[in-house]
Amino acid sequence: MTFGFLSPLYTAVSWIIVQFHSLYSHVFNPDGGWAWGLSIASMVVVIRICLIPLFVKQIKATRAMQAIQPKMKAIQERYKNDRQRQSEEMMKLYKEAGTNPFSSCLPILVQAPFFTALYGVLAKVAKGADIGVIHGDLLVSAGKAHIFGAPLSATFVGSSETSVKIVTAVMIILMSLSQFVTQRQLMTKNVDLTVKTPFMQQQKMLMYVFPIMFAVMGINFPVGVLVYWLTTNVWSMAQQLVVIHNNPTPGSKAFEERQARLKKAGRLRPDGTEIKGALWGMLPPSKTAVSEAASAATVVEESVQARRQQPRRQTKSQRQGGAGQPTVDLGKDTAEEAAETVQAEAEAESGAKPAAAKQGAAKPAGTKQGTRQQPKRTGGQRPKKKS
Repeated sequence: MTFGFLSPLYTAVSWIIVQFHSLYSHVFNPDGGWAWGLSIASMVVVIRICLIPLFVKQIKATRAMQAIQPKMKAIQERYKNDRQRQSEEMMKLYKEAGTNPFSSCLPILVQAPFFTALYGVLAKVAKGADIGVIHGDLLVSAGKAHIFGAPLSATFVGSSETSVKIVTAVMIILMSLSQFVTQRQLMTKNVDLTVKTPFMQQQKMLMYVFPIMFAVMGINFPVGVLVYWLTTNVWSMAQQLVVIHNNPTPGSKAFEERQARLKKAGRLRPDGTEIKGALWGMLPPSKTAVSEAASAATVVEESVQARRQQPRRQTKSQRQGGAGQPTVDLGKDTAEEAAETVQAEAEAESGAKPAAAKQGAAKPAGTKQGTRQQPKRTGGQRPKKKS
């Protein structure tokens, strides 16, 4: 089954396959399954390399969705009786975060036209009809190609041979299993487990739904299409392993393992950031950068220890009544510094009244400092006023 509006895509897919087939024909039999099977797998690699920017966007969208899950849950609880207002607030939240629930499905949606085109090309090859650039001798060669005894256009349902059913069944199981392992790897290692959200429940459900769905549909897929999906699943698994190892989600199990590796290798700064090497971090950092990070960590540790050893500043009343206070052994050097500090503060306070101290020393011992002497009264009578 083919569609007229996909004719340019049929031509593009068939052209890529033919180019790789001409390359592998120098090594393998041109009419064999290895030449044609590897051509389909190589086409998948080319498509996935072109989709790397979308894959990066998918990773960012997935992390953004995880970050806004608490806000989404609050909106759902706040407007649980008003579905329209809830939808409006959700759309507003998606816009502010720059993401949406469908961003994580972008690679699959973009691959769908190529999958449809490959399905149409193999269907035409099975009927012996020309499609795209596959015609003439190439069409005959593709019709002869077998992978482990199964023709490229054979399906599990449409074939009566036991060997073909065994090959297609094994490929369907491998396709579904690789899909499950890829999703499980994401859920167990690259998700912040401290945040329990509906998004995590949704991803966990998809971890079981997708493999079952592909297994049910796989019984109608030609062998060539099964090669396509098995290759793309293996690519996704390997690509995700690299991302989880080098750039895991903060708070996930993979993130803790990465921080431990960087700390052990001396590539972790005191603030928790990584020391990048040359060629966008693909090469190890220089010894100078590692030594600078180690010295910075040492300086930070020494400053923390120094702050912990400094004695607390005492008030005047605490210093005057210090005899009754319990003493703390701060070490010889620290105790001498504390004593000098206290003595300096005491001299600064006593130096404000030097003149008063000198005047007090010049007065006779019998008089009180700061009191005014009154004249003595004689006979208890007041002096008469002068007229």
